[in-house]
Amino acid sequence: MEEISWNDFEKVELRVGTIIEAFEYPEARKPAYKVKVDFGEFGIKMSSAQITKHYTLSDLIGRQIIGVINFPKKQIGKFMSEFLVTGFADENGDIVLSSVAHKVPNGSKLI
Repeated sequence: MEEISWNDFEKVELRVGTIIEAFEYPEARKPAYKVKVDFGEFGIKMSSAQITKHYTLSDLIGRQIIGVINFPKKQIGKFMSEFLVTGFADENGDIVLSSVAHKVPNGSKLI
């Protein structure tokens, strides 16, 4: 494992946002949803996530998640992702979202 400096970590904008909309993403190569997330002062951003095994669209609305909001936009098929949804792979490789245990203001930074 490569070590990074504290300054490297401080550059990563890991922020909390609330999912306000979620959509099917049938064009994706692997099963995925599109999500629209409110990051407070950083605005509303869209991304896609391969989270269909553990979540339904209705499960996602109102859920606070952690995203990296300072990566450049990334073209994913015909869709432009504006942030990285974070999560962990379970024992089957299916993604479980990173989230917070208690509600915090949208845009809060992971410290």
